[in-house]
Amino acid sequence: MNVDVRMNLPIEDEEVPLLRETVGWARRDQDYPLLFERCTFWAGMRGENEELIAFGYLCGMGLEHGYIEDVIVHPSYQGSGIGAKLVKRLLVEAETTGIEIVTVTFDTKHASFYQRCGFTYGGGGVWRIKNG
Repeated sequence: MNVDVRMNLPIEDEEVPLLRETVGWARRDQDYPLLFERCTFWAGMRGENEELIAFGYLCGMGLEHGYIEDVIVHPSYQGSGIGAKLVKRLLVEAETTGIEIVTVTFDTKHASFYQRCGFTYGGGGVWRIKNG
């Protein structure tokens, strides 16, 4: 599939929540458009009808280290290579802007995908606030 990755493309407030919903994630409508104001940069891809089919972003202070989050590919396009294309474009943008270290947290079932994108698999930890 020949779809271009576009950096910081215009995205309507409801587009990412709709895409999140297609992969079974919470919509998090309250995060948009605030996320675009706070992240370092984002990338997306649009399908034939200009619908958002892939999205991801890098956040951080814009210095040495950044963190890739919310890499989402619409289920109809998964397995076509656009997810790797998106992640690799985010990494090129990181390098271009002087970000030397990029981390990402993922489910272990996605380890081989991120390794193909250039990441080294390693340990880490996650802290979450307890609900209620």
